[in-house]
Amino acid sequence: MHKLKFLLLTCLPFCAVAQAPVSSRLSSGIEVGASFKSNVLSPSATYYQLLNLTQNKMLSIGWTSTFRTFYADNLDYTTAPAYLSRGGKTGFYALGAPIVAANLDTLRMSSASGTSLNFGARLQLRFGPLELGASADILGLTLGLTRVGQYISQNGYYTVKASTGRDSTAFFTKGANGVDATRQSAKPTVANLQLLGDNSIGTLATEVYAKILINQRVGVKLGYQWITTEYTTTIRNAADDNRRFRNRTGGMPYLAVAFPFFN
Repeated sequence: MHKLKFLLLTCLPFCAVAQAPVSSRLSSGIEVGASFKSNVLSPSATYYQLLNLTQNKMLSIGWTSTFRTFYADNLDYTTAPAYLSRGGKTGFYALGAPIVAANLDTLRMSSASGTSLNFGARLQLRFGPLELGASADILGLTLGLTRVGQYISQNGYYTVKASTGRDSTAFFTKGANGVDATRQSAKPTVANLQLLGDNSIGTLATEVYAKILINQRVGVKLGYQWITTEYTTTIRNAADDNRRFRNRTGGMPYLAVAFPFFN
C-alpha cells in the first residue's frame, strides 16, 4: 500500500508536466459576423481550433468549421467544369490554362441563396493583441431552394434531354438586347470540395483577416472574403453535358466579433 502511494505521488508531477504543454499550445473560439457587397450578404459563424507551433504563440495552424448563409440579387453564373471553361484541361493543367469564352454559357439568377457547412484550414500569426491570418474552406455541404434563372447560350442554342429520354433542340430568338435566353430552374450544388481553381465544386470561401483582441474573451475581426457559389440546373445541356454553373464574388469586406475560449 505504501509502495502504491509512493508511485502515485511520484507520477503526479510528470503527469502535470506532460499535460501543461498540450493546453498551452491550443487556441480556440467562435467568430460571428458577415461579409457584404451592394447586392450580396453572407452572414457566418465559425468555430476554430489552432495549434501553436511556437512557444510565444506567434505561429499557429489549425482547422475551422463554418456555418454560412448566402443571399444575393442579380448574379451571373457561368459554366463551371474545368474541362469546359479551360478548353479540355483538368487538374493542375487547368490552373494555368486560359479561359475559353466560347465554351461559357451563363445562368442569370435574379435571386440566389444557400446555406452551407464547411470544414477548412487556417494559418495565423500573432503579435501581442493583433492576429493576422488566412482561412480556406476544404469540404462540406450546401442546401438551398430551387430557383428559376435565365439560361443564356453562348452559341445561340443548346440541346436538352427531354423527359422521354429523347434529345430535343431549343433555338432562341434574339431579344432587343441581342441576348438569347430561356428560363431554367436550378438549386445549389450539394457537395463542396476544394480542388483548386475551376476544378473545385460547390460553395467555398477563403479569407484574409486581422483580429484585435480587446481582452482575453472578446475581439474584433476585420477582413476580406472571396466566396464561390454554385448552382446545378434541373435540365442537363446535352450539347456539352453540363449542369453546373459557378459565380465568384470577391473582395467582400468582412466584419465579425470574436469570442476566444482558450488563447
